[in-house]
Amino acid sequence: MKIERDAIALHAQVDGTDDADAPTIMFANSLGTTLHLWDGIVPLLSPGLRIVRYDMRGHGLSNAPDAPYTMGQLISDAEAVCDALAVRNCMFVGLSVGGMVAQGLAVKRTDIMRAMVLSNTAAKIGNPQLWQDRIDVVLAKGLEPIADAVMQRWFGKAFYGTPAMARWRDMLVATPPQGYAGVCAAISGTDFYTPTSGLRLPTLGIAGSEDGATPPDLVRETVDLIPGSQFALMRRAGHLPCAEDPAAYAAILNQFLKDTGHV
Repeated sequence: MKIERDAIALHAQVDGTDDADAPTIMFANSLGTTLHLWDGIVPLLSPGLRIVRYDMRGHGLSNAPDAPYTMGQLISDAEAVCDALAVRNCMFVGLSVGGMVAQGLAVKRTDIMRAMVLSNTAAKIGNPQLWQDRIDVVLAKGLEPIADAVMQRWFGKAFYGTPAMARWRDMLVATPPQGYAGVCAAISGTDFYTPTSGLRLPTLGIAGSEDGATPPDLVRETVDLIPGSQFALMRRAGHLPCAEDPAAYAAILNQFLKDTGHV
């Protein structure tokens, strides 16, 4: 389905129970992926859930306006999807930049979110020069020149280079350059240490032991800003553990759903 906001169309999808009153889990994807990042997870989630996911602006079937984007825009996009689909009191699962969106949305709209999963993310990721260098390459030459280096950061040694990795490399390279660069700019300008430290909601951090983009210590540092938070480390996994080991990732989510009374 398409949801209009800020003169662009955002693509969203609902799986599971199509009932706005059902317990809802919402997913936000990472830079260079689409809502299909969660394909392996959806069938493994607890029954009775309403499962909402969407393509971030610049990615998948959502529109890709010219770069740069701001984190405020990305957060407002997620908010618009939630409002259009009457998402309230959800568990919000955000991976990488999706986790930054989760932090910002939790601060802005306490009615939307009752629990949060910060997967392979942080309150601040990288530095402006790192992101500007990547933006310059992508806008000049597309995604192909950076694809191999990104795969090395995304995946653990056991998964890297296997036939299963090809799908994710293809997904990255298919991302519109202006969309990728736009989200890079949004990440570059974000530092959520102060607002995230003020959050008080059930929070779970998930990290991959071989994550080259957001190492476990960085994820833990962010999650520890929120009192009472939990932390799970997936061994031999990289930046996209939901892609590498869907069964283990879904088991962590299902346990947190139970722990928080969401199911």
